[in-house]
Amino acid sequence: MGLKKEILNAVCTSLIDKEIESKELLRPDFVYNDHKKGMKVISTIISELNSCDEFIISVAFITDSGLALLLNTFKYLEEKGIKGKILTTNYLNFNEAKSLRKLKTFSNIEVRVCTANNFHSKGYIFRRGEQYTLLIGSSNITQNALTLNNEWNLRIVSLPKGKLIDDILQEFKNIWDETPPLTDEWLDEYENKHLDSYSKFFQSLFQRIEQTIEIKPNKMQKEALEAIEEQRRKGINKTLVISATGTGKTYLAAFDVKQFNPNKMLFVVHREQIARDAERSFRNVLGSNIKTKILAGGERDIGDANYIFCTMQTLSKDEVLNSFSREFFDYICIDEVHRAGAASYQKIINYFIPKFMLGMSATPERTDGFNIYEMFDYNIAYEIRLQKALEENMLCPFHYFGVSELIIDGVEIKDETEFRYLTAKERVNHIIEKIHFYGYSGPRVRGLIFCSSKEECHELSKLFNEKGFQTIALTGENTQDEREDAVRRLELPVRTEDALDYIFTVDIFNEGVDIPKVNQVVMLRPTESAIIFVQQLGRGLRLDPEKEYLVVIDFIANYKKNFLIPIALSGDRTYNRDTLKRFVMNGTSIIPGASTIHFDEVSKRKIYESIERAPFSKNSFIKNEYLNLKFKLNKIPTLVDFYKYGAIDPELIFECKSTETYYHLLYKFERENIPHLSNEHVLTLKFLTREISSAKRVHEIIILK
Repeated sequence: MGLKKEILNAVCTSLIDKEIESKELLRPDFVYNDHKKGMKVISTIISELNSCDEFIISVAFITDSGLALLLNTFKYLEEKGIKGKILTTNYLNFNEAKSLRKLKTFSNIEVRVCTANNFHSKGYIFRRGEQYTLLIGSSNITQNALTLNNEWNLRIVSLPKGKLIDDILQEFKNIWDETPPLTDEWLDEYENKHLDSYSKFFQSLFQRIEQTIEIKPNKMQKEALEAIEEQRRKGINKTLVISATGTGKTYLAAFDVKQFNPNKMLFVVHREQIARDAERSFRNVLGSNIKTKILAGGERDIGDANYIFCTMQTLSKDEVLNSFSREFFDYICIDEVHRAGAASYQKIINYFIPKFMLGMSATPERTDGFNIYEMFDYNIAYEIRLQKALEENMLCPFHYFGVSELIIDGVEIKDETEFRYLTAKERVNHIIEKIHFYGYSGPRVRGLIFCSSKEECHELSKLFNEKGFQTIALTGENTQDEREDAVRRLELPVRTEDALDYIFTVDIFNEGVDIPKVNQVVMLRPTESAIIFVQQLGRGLRLDPEKEYLVVIDFIANYKKNFLIPIALSGDRTYNRDTLKRFVMNGTSIIPGASTIHFDEVSKRKIYESIERAPFSKNSFIKNEYLNLKFKLNKIPTLVDFYKYGAIDPELIFECKSTETYYHLLYKFERENIPHLSNEHVLTLKFLTREISSAKRVHEIIILK
C-alpha cells in the first residue's frame, strides 16, 4: 500500500470510523497534556523534531522556561545539520530576550521576530522526506503550555501537494519574507524594553504582596492538619507525616502546634542551622512575640521560653536531657525522623512522655532494618511523595539533564576514578560548557554542586574561581557560621564581589537546609542512594518568585548504581527493569507537572546497562524491600500488597533462587510464623509461580480463577 493510500486510510480512522485499521502515526490526532495518560505536548514536538529533515515553528510566545525543554533537541539537530526556522513576535514585550539570544546561538536555526501586533499563531511543521507533519493549535513555547496547561492541538500528516500544507507554508512564507532576521542590535533595544516592563510589573506585584501577605496552610498542610487532628480525636498520641522535600513540613508542624496550643513544645533537629530556620518559621505562624529558645552548642538555659528548638547532639547529653522532667513537654516534633534509628535519637524519644509526638520525614524507608513506623505505633497521618507534590504544583518544576562525563586521556570516569582525572582541565571545561548551555531561571545563577570527595570539592572550586566564577567549597569541616554566610552570599540579589555563583559541597546540604533561590543543581558524584539523590534534587525545589524552574545537570559516568537515577526520578519502587527503561526513554511524558527529563544517548546507554546489571533479584535486596513494606503495614504483606503499595515487583522475588515462590520468601524471613508445606504443595506453588504469576495472557488469569 502506498503512502497516499495509507494517509487516506488513517484519515478515515480518525474522521469516519475509528474501527478502520490504519497506521497510528499517520492518523490526524489530538495532542494535549495529561501525564497520567503519558501525554505531554512537548513529547510529541521532541519526537517529531528528532526524526525530521527540516522544521518550521511559528509561535507568538517563547519563554526561557519553554526553551529549556527543547535545548537538548536543538543541540542534537545542530550536530546532525538539520536546519529550522522560528518565527515569533514582540507582542506585549512578553518574549524574553534571554531565550531569543539563546536561540540565536544555534547555527542551524534562523530566527525572526514579527513586529505586527496581530501575530498570534501557534504552529509547528516538520518535513520528513516527502511527508509533512503539522501540529496546529494552542501551544506556545512556554513551560506550562508544553507540559501542564489544558491545551488543544491537532496533529496532521500531509503530502506536499495537499492544499492544507500548501496554504500554511505560503502564509508562513509571506510573513517570513516581510520580517527581517534577528540581530544583536535589535535584541539590545528589545531587552531594555522587556526589562522595563518586567520591572514595573513586579514592583506593582510585590507591593500588593507586601500589603496582603498572610501565611496560611497550603493544600497539603490543610489535609495533613485535618488528618493529624482526626488521629488525636481517636486518642492517638504519636503519628508520622511523610512529606516530600520542599512541601512545607516545618510550617505544617507550626500550624499543628498552633491548633494543639501546648504549654511547652520541643522541636528536635540534627543541625543548629535547621533549628534557627524552624524558629523563624514558627514565629511567622505563631507571631513574633512567642517566647522561643535554641538549645545548641554550649547553650543550655531555656529561661521562660515555651517553644524550644534543640539539636539532637545537645539534647542527648545526660546533663541536658536530665534537666527536664519526662513530662515537661506537651508536644514534641522530631524533624527528619528517618534518623531516629540512631542511639542518640532513641535516647531522647524513650525519655520523654509528651501528650503528643509528631515525626516528619520525606523518606522514612531505611536500609539497616530499623523500623521507624514501629516507633509511632504504625500511625501515618498523611503521606505525599515527590511525584504527588509535583502533580499538585507544590514544588518548583525541574528540568533534569543527564549528560555523559568526559573521557580523559582514554580513561572513562568510574566510581573509583583517580582524583587527577576528576579535576582535569578538560573535565572542568566540559562542566562549565554544560552549565552555561543549560542555564538557569532568574536574574543570576545560584547553584549547588555536589562532589564525590572533599579534595574534589576544594580543587574544583579553586579551578572555577580561576575561570572567573565566584564559588566556595563547603564540607562538614566548615563551621555553622561559615555555612550560613555562604548561603547568604549565594542568595544576594545582585552579583557583587561578595556574591557567590556556586557552592561546591560533598557531605552537607543533602537535607535540612533551606535555600529557596537555588536555581541550578549540578551532580558530579555517583548516585549511591535514591534517597540521597532526591534529597539533593530537593535543595532546589522550593518555590521562589525569582525562578520559574530548576535546572538539574547530572554528569553520568560508568557508575555501578546508575539504575538508581530513574528510580529516584520516577518514584517507582517496583524495580521492574522494563518500567525503568521506559522512564529513561519517555520520562518527560510520565513525570507529573511541568517537569521534564532528558538524557543524552551515551547516558541512556550507561543507565540501560546498569539496569540490566542491577541486583534486584539478590536475597539481601529483596529482604530489605520486604521489610520496608512489612514495617509500613505492621503485618506480613500479601502478594497483592506489593502491587497495592507500589513495592518491589513480585516477579523479581521469583527470579531469586532462594525465594522462587512467595512461600519460600516467607519461610526464609518469617519461619516461626509460617506453616511447613509438603513437597507436593511446594511443587504446585513452584509450577503456579513459574507459569501463571505474571498472568500476561487472558486464559492464564481464567485458569488461576
